[in-house]
Amino acid sequence: MIAFLPGCLGAYLIGSIPFGLLVARARGVDIRQVGSGNIGSTNITRALGFRWGLVVAMLDAAKAYFPALLARQFSPHTWQMLVISLMPVIGHIFSVWMGFKGGKGVAATFGLLAFYFGLPLFAAFMVIWYLSVKCVKLMSLVNLVVGLLLPLVFWWKYPTTPYVLFGIVLCAIIWWSHRENIKRLLKGTELPTNY
Repeated sequence: MIAFLPGCLGAYLIGSIPFGLLVARARGVDIRQVGSGNIGSTNITRALGFRWGLVVAMLDAAKAYFPALLARQFSPHTWQMLVISLMPVIGHIFSVWMGFKGGKGVAATFGLLAFYFGLPLFAAFMVIWYLSVKCVKLMSLVNLVVGLLLPLVFWWKYPTTPYVLFGIVLCAIIWWSHRENIKRLLKGTELPTNY
């Protein structure tokens, strides 16, 4: 338990690193004043282009992937590993460096999917996700559907209660962080994604 608490704190602090803000600032842009004001890769893409959006997405995914990797190595219990794995996603949404504000946690969640399902399956998933976004033109809608599927895919890969609960919690986080998008989707005012 003593190692578990520092692990949670460290994973949270890593997740709190606002890569979108830092990358945009390095490009001379305050991303909080552009588009939706969100520091995530979607808004970075709108402001700086696809290349920089991809860089931010990869950084945000990595800050969840590597804490999960370390948690697997050093956590004696599955539930400890899963809780530590959640911390970067929570840190991304509630960044201590940004007054407990941040992104929506999708890229960080994708980093967890890469870790728990392996890179080949994750690569296939990303192709399907990208094509879905290209087709639907509403990234938020695609991400909400992905959120709904998370408990099912974790049950498919790891048919045990801790992993299914892990998928349910990730789903709840994604839906909560997209609450404003849901309102705009229902009103028909959500901005399309132009990739």
